[in-house]
Amino acid sequence: MGSSGTSVGGASREDVLREVELTFGLVPAWVRQIPETALASFWAAERDFYLAETKIPNKYKELIGVAVSGATRCRYCALFHTEGARLHGATDDEIAEAGAMAGITMMISTFLNAQQVDYLQFKSETLEIVDYVKKQMANQQPVQARERRADASA
Repeated sequence: MGSSGTSVGGASREDVLREVELTFGLVPAWVRQIPETALASFWAAERDFYLAETKIPNKYKELIGVAVSGATRCRYCALFHTEGARLHGATDDEIAEAGAMAGITMMISTFLNAQQVDYLQFKSETLEIVDYVKKQMANQQPVQARERRADASA
């Protein structure tokens, strides 16, 4: 789609850029650089998933973006998702935790892969841990409820 207004995905380049501008207040220069054949699908994914209210709240999507951008070491994404997280109410502590979570995940992932840990054993042990923790959580719920009732009557 060039300036001739040809259509990709049912929308002209001008239509897509107009919608981007209405959404963001401007069309970022990098968006204008997206190839004609990719612009409509890029914007559809941005509009219909990334910016939309989905099953994952936008604040959490942005915190995921912060973590992934840290792992991929993309300063563009880190800036974009940090500011997006703030727009959706994330605190500096939550943003820092997202980055720390990515760091811990990358550290253990690097170790597991470098050691070539047996996946089936890892899976079995992980599911065993989950089962144990579920049982512990179930046992703690009645105790916590009793503690809340005791605090309320005091």
